[in-house]
Amino acid sequence: MEKKTKSDRSNYLFDNRALTALIIPLIIEQLLAVFVGMADSIMIASVGEAAVSGVSLVDQIMVLLINAFAALATGGAVVAGQYLGSKKTEEAAKSATQLVWFITICAVVITFFVYAGKYFILHGVFGRIEPEVMDHANTYLMIVTASIPFMAMYNGGAAIFRAMGNSRISMQVSIVMNVINVGGNAILIYGFHRGTEGVAIPTLVSRVAAAVLIVSLLCDQKRPLHIERTFRYRINWFIVKKILSIGVPNGLENSMFQLGKIIVLSLVSGFGTYAIAANAVSNAVALFQILPGMSVTFAVTTVIARCVGAGDYEQVKYYHKKLMTVAYVSMAVTVTVIYLLLPVILNAYHLSEITERITRQIINLHGICAIFIWPASFVMPATFRASGDVKACMYISILSMWIFRIGFSYVLGKYLGMGVFGVWIAMIIDWAFRAVCFTIRYVKGSWKKKSIAA
Repeated sequence: MEKKTKSDRSNYLFDNRALTALIIPLIIEQLLAVFVGMADSIMIASVGEAAVSGVSLVDQIMVLLINAFAALATGGAVVAGQYLGSKKTEEAAKSATQLVWFITICAVVITFFVYAGKYFILHGVFGRIEPEVMDHANTYLMIVTASIPFMAMYNGGAAIFRAMGNSRISMQVSIVMNVINVGGNAILIYGFHRGTEGVAIPTLVSRVAAAVLIVSLLCDQKRPLHIERTFRYRINWFIVKKILSIGVPNGLENSMFQLGKIIVLSLVSGFGTYAIAANAVSNAVALFQILPGMSVTFAVTTVIARCVGAGDYEQVKYYHKKLMTVAYVSMAVTVTVIYLLLPVILNAYHLSEITERITRQIINLHGICAIFIWPASFVMPATFRASGDVKACMYISILSMWIFRIGFSYVLGKYLGMGVFGVWIAMIIDWAFRAVCFTIRYVKGSWKKKSIAA
């Protein structure tokens, strides 16, 4: 019986080598993004505090847009992946073309509105800020806004390559983009002393380069997923509606998540300087702790979408269990390594005694809970989204965020006097609630038979 099972699995869509080839580049890409983000912040800091403040304010808007495009790109990847799994190669290629064109057109429209609403963003959204900070924010906004269509184009293209199971291409393009960005920052800031312009221009150039590269690679008609070599675009509402059916709920979920983080951050800022510092350092380290899980989440979308498209829920069950195991094990390894390196990491930040003590408590709490709870909270719902079951994920996530992450942050952090540590406990409670809800939903199986490529 065991031999028969192994023989059956030899015909499965992804063997261990294919899964490794999919996951490793995703981890490298995520790791690179984190390191580049740290390098950028260090170089921006050399320009001055006003520049740091101005750039960070504009980046809050850009993060919202990046998440929106990533959600829409996920919708396209799910549709294309399901079509590939069902052997509908022509429809799969059409969905790739529709995604890249539609996401780019949406981004161009958004770019127009950002430029048109510049005064409202600078004075209404950002509120009353110092003139010097305003000047830096204005400069950065004017230049970086031009990169929005290219940022969207890259997100769409990267999602299509991942849907093919080819994360190596998106990783290579990401490396080129980040090298241009960091190298450009170093040259313009340290060499030509261009200040905020020295931060903004490389960002624009790197995103243009990444978009051109990835679209050029997608024009290869020999690839399973490719885009048509034409500047004439006719919208296919049948496919676009399928993309939006995944992308819009996912985008709302991501946007609400970012809004929740901003609300909680404003609460933390009221606890004092030590709390702000402890929260910032903890966030930076915590990102490394969950990095393997984030990478596996992308892999889940690719693998499960193909299996659902093929209508083979035995493979869905098998790969879901396998990838969840990979997430748990890889995160356990990462958290252990960070725990061993924590004294060195904290020493590099030169924190005060109270800040270091609180930071150590937060990082240890986050690490332990990340190993046991995070995959069920964030990797598992990727299976549902790849299956076409996105609305339930959105409802559970938004409800949990507002009640537990935000509500309990105020209860534990402010009213029970636990401070910033209470905010992180509230986040863990949010994870636990999501994990319970998603596990119940998975066991009940109500997410099945919702293929959108049928």
